[in-house]
Amino acid sequence: MANSLREVKSRINSTKSTAQITKAMYMVSSSKVKRAEKNYKSYKDFMERIANMVNLIVEKASEDYEHPLLVPREIKKTAYFIITSDRGLAGAYNSSIFKALEEHLKNNHKDNSEFITAAVGKQGYGYLKKMKYPMINDDPTFIRDDVLFVDIAPLSKALIDLYLNKEIDKLVIVYNHYVNSLTQEIRFEELLPIKKIEGKKINIDYTYETGIEKTLNLILPMYIQDIIYGIILDSKTAEHSARMNSMKNATDNADEVIEKLQLLYNRARQNVVTNELIDIIGGANAIGGEN
Repeated sequence: MANSLREVKSRINSTKSTAQITKAMYMVSSSKVKRAEKNYKSYKDFMERIANMVNLIVEKASEDYEHPLLVPREIKKTAYFIITSDRGLAGAYNSSIFKALEEHLKNNHKDNSEFITAAVGKQGYGYLKKMKYPMINDDPTFIRDDVLFVDIAPLSKALIDLYLNKEIDKLVIVYNHYVNSLTQEIRFEELLPIKKIEGKKINIDYTYETGIEKTLNLILPMYIQDIIYGIILDSKTAEHSARMNSMKNATDNADEVIEKLQLLYNRARQNVVTNELIDIIGGANAIGGEN
């Protein structure tokens, strides 16, 4: 019985330690969510202004001019760009993307020759390697909590170059969209070819020193890179939110386990005390009976 009590007490202590860790991680993630959400909302305002400007330049271009990034073509190969995290402990944040991608590939492609993949985040890179999907990047692209454009610029440029060189005919980005602190949704967003630029019409007549066509050659790839960066900011907010909720659930579960173990410990301890009292009373009665 004493060994059993020690085991229960040890489990209570270890579970309490786990609860302290998950609670601390919850508080850290909660702070990161607020910062990431603020950054994402600020960037959305910036992107609206960029979209307005790009939309204006595209409309000013001559009708005969067709930029490669704007012209759809027969789809022979599709590139899927998935956004994941470097670390786990984020609930279904990564696994939901993997599941959605597998289902999409199964329903839309006959074999691996029809698509190629890329990923940011260690988790996504490891998944694509494990599934033996054709990949663009040979090394994982890590994404820090404070996302920097320089982190994703090489891979996003490589994807755009693949499209311009006609090695791929469509670029689809797969990510977790942040809805609110409790909800994320998987999105498949087609980036290339550019179907529609979500910009308002503005009545400003710019003078293009190098010409509209050269300006578009420069600005459209930058526009796609800016969109990718914004999506990663969105996805990073969803990641922190998912980890925050996961750690909260883990802490709640740990508290529930501690409560049950404490009840079990108290009952076992009460049984030990009761048995000791019975032994004492029995011994006293035996001594009294001999007298």
